[in-house]
This record gives sequence, C-alpha cells and structure tokens, in this order.
Amino acid sequence: MYLITVLGNLLIILAISSDPLHTPMYLFLSILSLADIGFTSTTIPKMLVNLQTQNISISYAGCLSQVSFFSLFACLDSMNLAMMAYDRLVAICHPLHYPIIMNPRLCSFLVLLSLSFSLLYSLIHYLMVSQVTFCTHIDIPSFFCDPSQLLKLACDYNSTKNIFIYLIGAFFGGIPASGILYSYIQIVSTVLRVPSARGKYKAFSTCGSHLSVVCLFYGTGLGTYCSSSISHNPRNVMVTSLVYTMITPMLNPFVYSLRNRDIKRALWFLAYKAAHRPY
Repeated sequence: MYLITVLGNLLIILAISSDPLHTPMYLFLSILSLADIGFTSTTIPKMLVNLQTQNISISYAGCLSQVSFFSLFACLDSMNLAMMAYDRLVAICHPLHYPIIMNPRLCSFLVLLSLSFSLLYSLIHYLMVSQVTFCTHIDIPSFFCDPSQLLKLACDYNSTKNIFIYLIGAFFGGIPASGILYSYIQIVSTVLRVPSARGKYKAFSTCGSHLSVVCLFYGTGLGTYCSSSISHNPRNVMVTSLVYTMITPMLNPFVYSLRNRDIKRALWFLAYKAAHRPY
C-alpha cells in the first residue's frame, strides 16, 4: 500500500510536468501529491521496519523528527486543498478574470504562504514535545509519535497541555477549512444562478475531484483527532490513524486520475512516451 501511494502520487507529478498542464490548479495538485508522499513517508517506512525486525521502538530524536515532519506535511496538505478551492472559486465565479487574478506572482505567494504556515505549525509541535519530560521507556498507543498521545504519557502531564495542542490543531486546521467552506459557498451560489442544467453540471463537475479529496482528508483527520481524545481503546486509535496517514494519500491519485479528463490524458501521454522511448 505504501508503494502504491508513492508511485501513484509520483505518476501524478510526472504527468503534470511532462504534459502542458501549467494552470495553477495543476501546480497546486503536484504540490499536494508531493506533500502526500512526505506525509506517508514520515510514518509508514518506520512502521514497516519495526514489523520486519520485530523491534517496535523509536529513539527520542526520531520521535521528534517524526512529530515535526508529520505536522509539516499534514498542514501543507490542508493549505494546498484551500488554495485549490480558491482556484476553483476564481475559475467558476470570475472565469473572464481568471488569468489576471491567478497570475504567477499570486500563485508563488500562495505557495510560500502555505509553506510558511506549515513550518510554523511544525515548529510549535516540535517545541511542545521537546519540552515534555518522560520518566522511562513508554508505550505509545499508536504506530507513530502522535503529539496528543505523547503529552498524555509525560511525567508532568496535565490536561491543559493536551487541550492547548488540540486548540492549536483546530486553529491551524480551521483557517484552511474556513477558506474551503467559504469558496464552496460562493461556488454554489454562483452555479445556482446558471439557467441551464447542463451548465450547472459542467461547473460542479470541475469541483468533483477536489471535493472528494477534501471530504477524505478532513473526514479521516477529524476521526483521528476524535478517537485519540475520546476513545480509550488503543486499537481504535491505531486504525483511524492508519486510515488518515495511509489510505487517504493512497486514494488521492485515483480520485484525480479517474475523475479528471486532463489528468487521464496526461497519464496516457506519459505512458505513450514511455512505450515509444528509443533504447
């Protein structure tokens, strides 16, 4: 499953770079695929090594690195989905001004903003976990270093720290989620004013892939946060975490390749080039 995730997202990146898909939407999609690869590569390889060697341990430094990179790529995923929602908003609500609004300067600014936002989120998690004191070897009820689970296992644990980390997650996750919600409210209100049913279907069909990925990402993410804070069964926490970190990034390339005509054409073009490449 990990190989499928990596290869699927790499194919999306290669298809976009080899075919003239240079619109902002596909720039954001290639960054999303790159973030998905980083997202799964932060946790899954270590889990596979542990299963192979029957050694289910991780060093303190390794745990801090995992917390930092996991937070970074999770936030980058969320920010990219918000940028893609804004792109759809401009494309549907202001189609004639799309090239002017979504110019290279704005796209570069949005990418830098999402990266800076994600780095800040990662830094906050790193600082919080690095200041925690652990009494001895601890058993984490998950297959990766989940900050909320780590805080519960600290010697100086108090619920205030855990509440704070959930508030941080809600804030940094809520900003892009609010942007996505606002974009779709505007899109729906614009599309409903289109007189023909065919026009409405065409407008909504351009958002289908993105909306599916948004539901997958935020649905599993919310499930993971709720299970880690409410459920006392480690197995339930582990299953929801696995779905969030592995299943969702694996499904993203399939969603975009099956529902997007341009991506399908680019993948066929990539396969044709590979088949007719002179050796």
